[in-house]
Amino acid sequence: MSSQTRLTRAYKNAKRIDFDDSSKIVLFSDCHRGDNSFADDFSNNRNIYFHALKQYYQEDYTYIELGDGDELWENLTFEQILVAHKNVFQLMQMFHNKHRLHRIWGNHDMVYRDPAYVKKHLFEYFDERDGCNEPLFPDIELHEAIVLVHRETQKEIFLSHGHQADWWNYLFWRWSRFLVRILWKPLQVVGIADPTSPAKNYKELMKIERRIKKWIAANNNIMTIVGHTHRPRFAHPEDKFPFFNDGSCVHPRSITGIEIENGTISLIKWHIATSEDGVLQIKRSILEGPEKLSSYQ
Repeated sequence: MSSQTRLTRAYKNAKRIDFDDSSKIVLFSDCHRGDNSFADDFSNNRNIYFHALKQYYQEDYTYIELGDGDELWENLTFEQILVAHKNVFQLMQMFHNKHRLHRIWGNHDMVYRDPAYVKKHLFEYFDERDGCNEPLFPDIELHEAIVLVHRETQKEIFLSHGHQADWWNYLFWRWSRFLVRILWKPLQVVGIADPTSPAKNYKELMKIERRIKKWIAANNNIMTIVGHTHRPRFAHPEDKFPFFNDGSCVHPRSITGIEIENGTISLIKWHIATSEDGVLQIKRSILEGPEKLSSYQ
């Protein structure tokens, strides 16, 4: 099965969600939430991520996570991750309770494509303090892809993790997971990066982007937003392909994402900055945009 076929299948089977110009949506991906050990890349930015997500919750945004939210290659179970970042999951639970949380699975949390696994690990958790099970994300469904459909224009935005264009990490993800757990996680602690990751392999990253752009061109230039490569990408209306990438939450000292609000789209960054009087603070910056969604043909 080719990458084009995998992307087409994901698009056809995607969950459809209506939105309009009053909708407020934020997209993050590649959080790689781990166990808070030296190998947990998310731990460096968890305070930035928590602050940003809290702001989005208070401002009535819908949160869509485009895969690799949980690092389930390096970690054996979700419970390890929940214990390490419980405050983050409690905040995500608040989105879920308001029906404002949607999650897509990627290659590092591909076990979530099994509804039985999701039910066992995400519906509820064991609270050691109370000695009983408590709800976490009851009845949550994770998807391979989501299509946002504009109510008035019926224009679509295709959302996926993007690993469908990465044959190794889609077809042989179990083998990759084995290598990461046995080999690359211990080496990561001493600073050696995994060369099979597209985020660390520029040539592979470019190949993945070309495959996705090829699919876009073959499908009426549908606006497409992915993650996976950790490389933020923003298309302007005059560009040939409406191809976007929200980046990741494991950049050094910052996280990047995409906002859809008031009928516009923007690439944003949350990062730590210093005020004039020397106080450290978390700030939001716009990297690209905003551009009107209606401007994209």
